[in-house]
Amino acid sequence: MTSTSTKNLHELKAEISRVYHMPYLDLIFKAQEIHRRHHNPETVQLSHLLSIKTGGCREDCAYCPQSAHYKTPVVADRIWDVDRIIESAILAKKAGATRFCMGAAWSSPPKKGAVYQSLLTAAREVKQLGLEVCMTLGMLNQQQASELQAAGVDYYNHNLDTSREYYQKIITTRSYDDRLKTLDHVRRSGMKVCCGGIIGMGESLDDRIGLLTELCLLDPPPESVPINQFVKVQGTPLLPSESFDSRDMIRMIATTRIMLPQSVIRLSAGRKDMTEDGQSLCFLAGANSLFIGEKLLTTSNPEPAKDLAMLQKLGLKPSTHQALEHDDKEDAGNNSFEQV
Repeated sequence: MTSTSTKNLHELKAEISRVYHMPYLDLIFKAQEIHRRHHNPETVQLSHLLSIKTGGCREDCAYCPQSAHYKTPVVADRIWDVDRIIESAILAKKAGATRFCMGAAWSSPPKKGAVYQSLLTAAREVKQLGLEVCMTLGMLNQQQASELQAAGVDYYNHNLDTSREYYQKIITTRSYDDRLKTLDHVRRSGMKVCCGGIIGMGESLDDRIGLLTELCLLDPPPESVPINQFVKVQGTPLLPSESFDSRDMIRMIATTRIMLPQSVIRLSAGRKDMTEDGQSLCFLAGANSLFIGEKLLTTSNPEPAKDLAMLQKLGLKPSTHQALEHDDKEDAGNNSFEQV
């Protein structure tokens, strides 16, 4: 995190709040203007997220059905073998995905041994398929981050989830600073940072602004920002916000686009509960990636054919890997927010 004075922190939060509270249509219009300056408005990156080790996590994240603290429909499973992971990656690529993310329900991955080596092997082999490689395995130390980077991992996902103030109501088994420490290890290793959060968990508007403030304070800001809508799963203790609707998701995406103009904003969990019109406005507000596949780790996701049909209706095309490489070169080192 950057060393920011209290005055500057207050100024940043005030700026984000001003943007977030713009009139709804003005906000979307401004976000689309900024989006078109920095991204191809005709393309959306298709990503695939696979749970390679499900359930049994010792963390107590109140939203997560994979936590061992709660009795949920999720059945704990051992880590997949590499061949099975690669088969899934090949299918994802055939379906149009250019990004393949592997998630494991750990507080942190094993530091050595056969399981850890299989993670490095899976990263190398997915990379050889020509896919962008992302992993989300929990907290990392510096050595693990460096070894994952050397194995070919392009992005490491480690979400902040919410504001620092609301975080303690969501999880008690690790701190906000623990998360920031892992993000620092990821950045120092040379991997790109994938970091976002979840809305609709009962947080206040100030908490949403607080989350965006933390993301803007990361130095440099995250190249990838997933925005999730909370999905309630039976057995987890957290209850969804009663007043939440799709406009909250759209407003959050638009504000993120204005504050982080170069980041890829990933429309993530919760799409199953959104209409196509709602999702369309998310793209208009600056989202430029979505996850295809029947599941996002353990929660349901729209069918891939339905997603492709929706994109076709909107005149959007899946990004190609070559286009992504070009965008990375064009956008390197320039992700500060624009005045509006």
